Amino acid sequence: MAKSIFKGAIILTAAGVITRLLGFIYRIFMSNMIGAEGMGLYQLIMPVYMLAWSISCSGFNTAVSKLIAQERIKGEYGNMGRVLKQSIVITTSIGILLTFVLYFGGEFIAIHIIRDARATLPLQILSFAFPFMAAGTCVRGYFIGLQETTVPAINQVLEQVVRMIVVYALAGTFIHRGLEFAAAVAVFGIVCEEIFSFFYIFISYKRHKKKNDYTKPPIYSSKVVLGMILAMAAPLTANRVTGSLLTAWENVLIPGRLQLFGMTSQEAISTFGRLNGMAMPLIYFPTAMLTALSVTLVPAVSEAVTTKNFSVIASTASKSILFASICGMGAAALFIAFPSELGQVIYNQQIGSMLMMLGILCPLLYIQIVMAGILNGLGCQVFIFRNALLSSIINIGFIFFLVPYLGITAFIIGWFVSLLVVCSLEMVKIRESIQLQISFFNWMGKPILAAVMAGSTGRIVLDRFFPGSISAFSLMFGISALMIMYLSVIFLTGCLSKEDVERLINFKKK
Repeated sequence: MAKSIFKGAIILTAAGVITRLLGFIYRIFMSNMIGAEGMGLYQLIMPVYMLAWSISCSGFNTAVSKLIAQERIKGEYGNMGRVLKQSIVITTSIGILLTFVLYFGGEFIAIHIIRDARATLPLQILSFAFPFMAAGTCVRGYFIGLQETTVPAINQVLEQVVRMIVVYALAGTFIHRGLEFAAAVAVFGIVCEEIFSFFYIFISYKRHKKKNDYTKPPIYSSKVVLGMILAMAAPLTANRVTGSLLTAWENVLIPGRLQLFGMTSQEAISTFGRLNGMAMPLIYFPTAMLTALSVTLVPAVSEAVTTKNFSVIASTASKSILFASICGMGAAALFIAFPSELGQVIYNQQIGSMLMMLGILCPLLYIQIVMAGILNGLGCQVFIFRNALLSSIINIGFIFFLVPYLGITAFIIGWFVSLLVVCSLEMVKIRESIQLQISFFNWMGKPILAAVMAGSTGRIVLDRFFPGSISAFSLMFGISALMIMYLSVIFLTGCLSKEDVERLINFKKK
């Protein structure tokens, strides 16, 4: 029976692309309304949201999808229901606790940790999202484990639509009152999004149960299932909580270290806003397909491990990494060829130098996303945790010691070094686990050649036909030329063939 990883990934990708396009419209609106400083304040609040997500449900999301996949392949539907129910109880309880902590401790966190009293009201509003976010994430993991991605995909799009509607409806009334209220409106949109998301995904789950006979009683006791959940969720949660804490520390450190570089407080927050709120979302935009592929790899690899189909895992991992490299090199060509144009057309902001430097990171960043999915499917959660810790230590070291001397460039260099170290360690681990055959020339050499040729072609076309002009039309014309050249070289050099695509699409048991 063929398992189409790519089919699920395509559905999630379509949702991801739509969501990110809507997100860009939303970010453009927000950046125009509240400026770089307002975006900086908003970005200082978001690590708290990510930390709460990490504590309450991040590990459980992956654990549920992996365990559901394992039990489904064995036909133990009763165990599936028990896994989901216990996960929801645990995560919702944690979510409720976090609501009380953040609501009553919001002022302390804003003043003493974020170091901006204007974050108090947004943090208190944000606290109400956590229980709904926790429960909904578990149910999404259930659908991913069944490799039924349509419901999570629709849910993903609807979340963004709800957030945008709420913010657009309230912006005119509150944003002019100051940055505190502007950030509060943006956060209220997140709360409404999570509440709506929970009810949609829960109703979808009830409908799914009616259509499928999952009445078989569980063979595992509640104690055994709890042990299974915690054995996988605990290291994943520790990984993401640690990562979120360190990321939050990074975000708090950067403005302060930029002031030591010679910037005023306002300039530092604005620079941080342009980096985190404008440049980095652009860099992550092309990862929609890879993020979806990483998500669908977890249950698919888990099923293959259960049936001991290691040759299939190795083949699929190789093609997935190749695909990530191709996407990463193409993105690098795009951001290095048109950095200023992208910043001007999308945000009307000067972020060209940031985009050019961040573009160099794309190949490693994109490959790491896919390898994380493979490693999660193989059950290497502790290894992933150690790597994430090492990565954050490297980043913080560069921020603390070098940003006062090199500015934001030091942060980007540190991120590159951390990605290089982590990707190398993960590649070695995957190779040892599944006997992966590494082909650096095909994975890196050919895509680099294609990226250089495509970037040069796109730049020449833009300068030749639209000299001195920066517009959406001229930019799309240049990007089209770049993409045509890039894909042509990729296929002409044999980097990617029709057979490779077919193997990635069909994850077959042999």
